[in-house]
Amino acid sequence: MTAQVSQEVIKKLDEGQAKLQGAADCKSLLKKHFTKAVLQANKWKKTKLGGTLLDCVQSGVENLDSGVGVYAPDAEAYTLFADLFNPIIDEYHNGFKPSDKQPDMDLGEKKIGDLVDLDPEGKFIVSTRIRCGRSLAGYPFNPCLTELNYKNMEARMKTILEGISDADLKGTYYPLTGMSKEVQTQLIADHFLFKEGDRFLQAANANRFWPTGRGIFHNEEKSFLVWVNEEDHLRIISMQPGGNVGQVLERLIKGLKLIAEKSPFARHPRLGWLTFCPTNLGTTVRASVHIKLPKISANKEEFEKVCEEMKLQIRGIHGEHSESDAGVYDISNKQRLGLTEYEAVRQMYDGVKKLIELEKAKA
Repeated sequence: MTAQVSQEVIKKLDEGQAKLQGAADCKSLLKKHFTKAVLQANKWKKTKLGGTLLDCVQSGVENLDSGVGVYAPDAEAYTLFADLFNPIIDEYHNGFKPSDKQPDMDLGEKKIGDLVDLDPEGKFIVSTRIRCGRSLAGYPFNPCLTELNYKNMEARMKTILEGISDADLKGTYYPLTGMSKEVQTQLIADHFLFKEGDRFLQAANANRFWPTGRGIFHNEEKSFLVWVNEEDHLRIISMQPGGNVGQVLERLIKGLKLIAEKSPFARHPRLGWLTFCPTNLGTTVRASVHIKLPKISANKEEFEKVCEEMKLQIRGIHGEHSESDAGVYDISNKQRLGLTEYEAVRQMYDGVKKLIELEKAKA
């Protein structure tokens, strides 16, 4: 077993663990759980697809301001390096213990009718969006993907996506490679174009061979989107203006099923749908609204407390780490693991319904 992992990797792991433990300002979950014992027990291990413990920890070692600091190089890593991943998953996902199991998939097809429009008058909700992540079975995640892997995965997804004949979902696939300035400008204007990963993903080796194998599919209405090989193999997104969560979920389910019929996804018996980052595991569902709440958000502390109690996450409308724009916030479900897909959407739905009631009461 010792011959599998190079001395160079072992040296980087030893130095990385010492660097983390010596960094007084570092508050990451990686630092907390990457103990000497975990290092010694796992540094010689390698997954069948070539993933090492270094692949898991390198981003958090490089970026000491990480909140979590770990990524999985492939599906097997979650099992092989469970000594590291399990306690991090437990803590991040509010007590998802090693004995807990992600429930079977339930997208809520039969309950769509319960999700009536949250804002029929259009006074509060600007738009609604639900996304999920998927990994193609049999392929590693970014750090271990070869250039040929990227090309093959893209070719497969392009065939599947361009083969969609459903009137609501059919559209065009735009590869990032060789993209014209005109297409690029339009995709930026639509807020569809994703950029090369940030320094956290860069350090996790997620940007190799960029932009090879990356691309964007969207339908004619611009309400159904698939990102190919951004952070995850696939990000499947349904969205539209207003607060009709039921319609948005229905479209996502339809699109997801069409893709799943042609391409098996990686699922873990305990952790559910697998993703590159352990924060997205389980349902992988992020249901969100852009919503105007100027009155209740005026008291930031109180606003954050209310959202926390309802398991809602607040972001600015320009994504993670951004500020609010004129009292407009991105509000989403916080929980992804240990509940069904429908329950994750419902967590956002019920919470936003309550926020609108509170905003109206302040009028």
